[in-house]
Amino acid sequence: MCLAALLSGCSTTPPEGLQSVTPFDVQRYQGTWYEVARLDHSFERHMMDVSARYTLQADGSVQVINRGFDTRKNEWKEAVGKALFTGANDRGSLKVSFFGPFYGGYHVVALDPDYRWSMVVGPDRDYLWILARDKQLNPSLQAQLLIQAQGFGLPTDKLIWVTHTR
Repeated sequence: MCLAALLSGCSTTPPEGLQSVTPFDVQRYQGTWYEVARLDHSFERHMMDVSARYTLQADGSVQVINRGFDTRKNEWKEAVGKALFTGANDRGSLKVSFFGPFYGGYHVVALDPDYRWSMVVGPDRDYLWILARDKQLNPSLQAQLLIQAQGFGLPTDKLIWVTHTR
């Protein structure tokens, strides 16, 4: 999922005009999140049933395992990465690497108080993921998140809605 952010360089801050959530509790954030919607990028093209698992490590880093089904190749793909906080660990800004020393921005700009959904952007407004603990969001919550994303200046008309059927 957030693999794309690393392809365009690391940004330790969210796009201009957006702020990472504070307070952010990585203990509560860890676990499995399902990709509900995303902006299109080549590294996720043709992917459905996409999920990410975040696991806090003893050194304070976060292991990231992104998994999805490539509908074109008819096979599962998985990428294992590492995330590090870019500042205070109570702020939802991290940098993620799947390829050695190259990191990309991962900024949680909206988060449910109960950690049931989150909205993540990369280094600019070309990267957006809506994640949830469940494979689907109820329609009214989905509509609220779209309004919020539009208010952030994100191109919601270009979102891909991810199906989870496997």
